[in-house]
Amino acid sequence: MVKIVLLDGYELNDDLDWDKLRSVGDCTFYDRTNTANEKEIINRIDGAEIVITHKTPINDYVISQSKNLKYIGIMGTGYDVIDLESASKHNIEVTNVPTYASDAVAQFTFSLLLEVTGQVGLHNQLVHQDHWSQGPDFTFWDKPLYELKDKTLGLIGYGHIAQKVAKLAHAFEMNVVFYNHRPKKIKGNWLKQVSLDELLKTSDVISLHVIQTPQTINLINKTTLAKMKSTAILLNTSRGKLVNESDVADALNQDQLYALATDVVTKEPIQKNNPLLKAKNCYITPHIAWAPFETRERLLSITISNLQTYLSGSIVNSVIERKK
Repeated sequence: MVKIVLLDGYELNDDLDWDKLRSVGDCTFYDRTNTANEKEIINRIDGAEIVITHKTPINDYVISQSKNLKYIGIMGTGYDVIDLESASKHNIEVTNVPTYASDAVAQFTFSLLLEVTGQVGLHNQLVHQDHWSQGPDFTFWDKPLYELKDKTLGLIGYGHIAQKVAKLAHAFEMNVVFYNHRPKKIKGNWLKQVSLDELLKTSDVISLHVIQTPQTINLINKTTLAKMKSTAILLNTSRGKLVNESDVADALNQDQLYALATDVVTKEPIQKNNPLLKAKNCYITPHIAWAPFETRERLLSITISNLQTYLSGSIVNSVIERKK
């Protein structure tokens, strides 16, 4: 029976049924693996042909020490935790789960935007703290509130998630523009493809939807921030390293950027010295855009399906093929 090791199942396993994975092979499950401890990772992989990982990195050294390893299944879309060049060199197949969370992340992107513009959380808290009951008027608001209609949303990247965000924005009667490093064919006169410079200069809301690569790390920095409106709202439900956090914190504190709403940060869990924690108008959630029950259930199902397909002699969702 094939030996399967799951390195970090905590984020999924509390309320999901893992029996289907157990039926595929001899499974060893770990809630968490120390991502900084190569020896622990190697010891846990030892003897396994199949490894399932979510965020635990598998680098060249780990791969070179894992002689039986034949397949790595990533429980997620991003594959920056795997050394793909090393995996290819050692004839190890690597798969991921694309688009499993597109609807959830698009929904959450708008949740962040609506929180910034509608301030529901703040005013709910103030009402429960008796600010309304003790006030003289039938209404009050403690921070500015904004309509989305006729505002311009700029999407950096135009993959599955961004396309769903675009449709939501259109429903709110926003103007929608996007920049993609490879031009896209588009339908609909409500959508416009523009250069990155034009997007930065004209957008009232900018939402990041690109993967983390050497080219996209620190995409938002002093230079790009200087091109943006000082009233702009920046949204990030992609990867924390797309944003230079010190530069964004400075821009927020100097009123050069109105707000940042992010579900991701450079180092997770967030560090106490992260400059965003003390920045003005900064909204941070703990990487939960992907986490609705239905989304995690779908993630597990596709992860298992990827593995079953591999064991049957075929391959789907290969990251190795995508990289070529």
